[in-house]
Amino acid sequence: MTLAAPSATEPTPEPDVKAKPGWRHYFSREMLICVSLGFSSGLPLFILYNLLSAWLKSENVDLKAIGLFALVGFPYTWKFVWSPLMDRYHFPLLGRRRGWMLVTQIALLVAVASMGLFSPKTELTAIVFLCGAVAFLSASQDIVIDAYRRELLSDEQQGSGTALFVNAYKLSTLVPGALSLILSDLMSWRSVFMITALFMLPGIVTTFVIAEPKIYGRPPKNLREAVVLPFREFIQRSGWSHALLVLAFIFLYKLGDSMATALATPFYIDLGFTRTQIGLVAKNAGLWASLSGGILGAVWLEKTGINRGLWIFGVLQALAILGFAALAQTGVSTGSHATLMLGAVIGMEAFAVGLGTAAFTAYIATTTDPRYTATQFALFTSLAAVPRTFFNAATGYIVAQTGWFVFFLVCFALALPGMMMLPKIAPWNGEKK
Repeated sequence: MTLAAPSATEPTPEPDVKAKPGWRHYFSREMLICVSLGFSSGLPLFILYNLLSAWLKSENVDLKAIGLFALVGFPYTWKFVWSPLMDRYHFPLLGRRRGWMLVTQIALLVAVASMGLFSPKTELTAIVFLCGAVAFLSASQDIVIDAYRRELLSDEQQGSGTALFVNAYKLSTLVPGALSLILSDLMSWRSVFMITALFMLPGIVTTFVIAEPKIYGRPPKNLREAVVLPFREFIQRSGWSHALLVLAFIFLYKLGDSMATALATPFYIDLGFTRTQIGLVAKNAGLWASLSGGILGAVWLEKTGINRGLWIFGVLQALAILGFAALAQTGVSTGSHATLMLGAVIGMEAFAVGLGTAAFTAYIATTTDPRYTATQFALFTSLAAVPRTFFNAATGYIVAQTGWFVFFLVCFALALPGMMMLPKIAPWNGEKK
C-alpha cells in the first residue's frame, strides 16, 4: 500500500468542543476529567521519584545508587516506540482510549502494592524489576491519557485544561511525597505501599464513567500507517530545520528544574529534617502553592496565550532552583526559621515549576496534529523525559563531587539554554495559541 502524506493545505480537524464562558468553564465536564486523569498520571511517577528515594535512603542505600534508580524511568524516553500499537489496537467494549487506560491503571495498582513486599537490603534486584514495570505501565498510561486529553479539548481549551491537568499531576505528589512519608513513621513500608497504591482507584473510576472521545479522521488501518504517517506529518509541516529546533527546545526547557528536584527528598533528609517534617511541610506549602498555581495558570494561559506563558513561567521555574541553593547554603534543619525556609522552597517549587510544566505541556499539545495524537504526543513527551531519566541518574555523582549548593547552581545554569530558544520557538508578540 502506498501511504500519502497529509497535504500541507489540508485543514486540521479540531475537536467539536466549545469553551464555556466565565468561571463555570473551569468546572465543566472536560476540566474535571483533566483533573482526575492528571492525578492518575502523576501518582506513579512521584512514587518512583519521591517515595522510592525516601524508602531507599531510610534503608541506608548509598546515595549514588539512589541516583541511579532514575534509570528506571527509561520507558518514559522510549514510549513513542510502542505508542503506535496503542493507536492501532484496542480492547473491546471500552474503546481505543479507555480500554488502554483501564488496563494500565489496574496493573499499576497491583505493581505499586507489590513493591512493599521486598526489602531493599536483601532483594534490591526484585525492587529494580518492579520499578521498571511501574515505569513502563506509567509511561503507557501517559500515552493514552495525553491522547485522550488532546482529543477531548479544543485548541482554545488546551491552555486552561492543561494547566488544571498539570497541577492535578503535581498535586498527586502529596500522596507519595507527604502522606506516605508520614505513614512510614507510623507503620511498615509494606502497608505504606499498599495504601499508596489504592490512590489509583479514582483514575480507574473516572475511566469507567467518561465517554470515548470522538475520532478525527479514521484510525490507522495497519501498523505501517500508525508508525509512518505521524512522523512524516511532523517533518513535512515546517521542514527538517524547524522540526529539529522544536525537538531541541522540548529537550532543554525542563532540564534544569528536572535535575534540581531529582534528589529533593534525600536533600531534605541530609539537612536533618525528619520524614514527618518533610511530609507535613510539603502537605501545607505544596498543597496551597499548587492549588493557587493551578488557578492562576489556567486563567493566565487563557488570557496571555501559551507563548507568553512559556516566557513568564520559565523564568519563575528557573528562579525556584535558586531557592534550593539558598536552603543548601544555610545548612540548618532546626528551629522555626529552618522549617519556614523549607516551606518557602517547597511552595515556590510547587507553584513555579507547576506553572512552567502547564505552559510546556500545552505547547506540546498544540504542536501535535489531532489525527496522530498518541504517537506524536508520545514522541514529544519521550524527548522531554530524557533529562529526567539519564541526566538525573548522574545527580548523585554530581552532588558527591560538588556538594548541594554548587549542584543547584549548575541546575540553574542548565535552565537557561531552553529559555534562550523562546524567541524562535514562541515569540513574545507571536500569535496566541
